[in-house]
Amino acid sequence: MFASVHMMASSRLPPAALTLKQFLQRQKVLGLYRNMLRSIRLVPDQGDRIYLRDWARDEFKQNKNATNQDAIRMMITQANMHLDELQSSLALANVKK
Repeated sequence: MFASVHMMASSRLPPAALTLKQFLQRQKVLGLYRNMLRSIRLVPDQGDRIYLRDWARDEFKQNKNATNQDAIRMMITQANMHLDELQSSLALANVKK
């Protein structure tokens, strides 16, 4: 009886619960994804906008199940560079937010 109560208490968490570090990294990636899509919405040409939106979705979806922390950090850095480049291009094109 005691063993079953103990098992119930420990099974409340999902088996794949994230660590705090993983949770914070996940939040960073989701924020980056949202910022990327917000910036892409400002692209004036509809064809370019659709292409960039599909590209961003595909890149994030393709790496959705990545687990290597070093690779994830590298992908975050690359995505930030792409976002900065996009925002700089939009600023040069004088696109208002």
